[in-house]
Amino acid sequence: MYSVNSIFQTKIEVKRSKFISFLLPYNQFKEYLAQLKEEHPKASHIIYAYRCLNEFSQVIENSSDDGEPKGAAATPTLNQMRGSELIESAILTVRYFGGTKLGVGGMVRAYSSSAKAVIEAADILPFEPMEEYSFNAPYNQQRQIEYHLKNCDIQTVRREFQTDNITWHIAAGSSKLSKLKQLLV
Repeated sequence: MYSVNSIFQTKIEVKRSKFISFLLPYNQFKEYLAQLKEEHPKASHIIYAYRCLNEFSQVIENSSDDGEPKGAAATPTLNQMRGSELIESAILTVRYFGGTKLGVGGMVRAYSSSAKAVIEAADILPFEPMEEYSFNAPYNQQRQIEYHLKNCDIQTVRREFQTDNITWHIAAGSSKLSKLKQLLV
């Protein structure tokens, strides 16, 4: 399985209709969908598809055709994600109608091509499930720990300030946690 850790964008044109696709980490999906709706108020449709894991490590899939004919937009996008084994990821496609009707088959090909283009343009990484790790450290090590967290690209951090130390609660992939643990020794 694979995933992404940043946002990628591509644009294709089919019979003057513009398809702008975004591939992003699932944890940014809701806020990015709202942002796209604000940025593209004149877009004909903003469709989406995502694949994520639930607390039992089962794959959850969801999609929306946003008014396009059922199965003509989000399903081909979801199929591209399945074929690329993407997980904890979402694809959103903004469509501007170009004046020429594509037909259901044409839309399937266009949305599929748009999803494929953004997947090919992305920096796809092997998926690592999140693990949690907690530890205590004295206050005088706070800057050093923050430096190590940044170098390990660990962003999910919660701190509890105690009287004599800080309790750090971290969630990251196993390879990042392993690297951090080596640095903390």
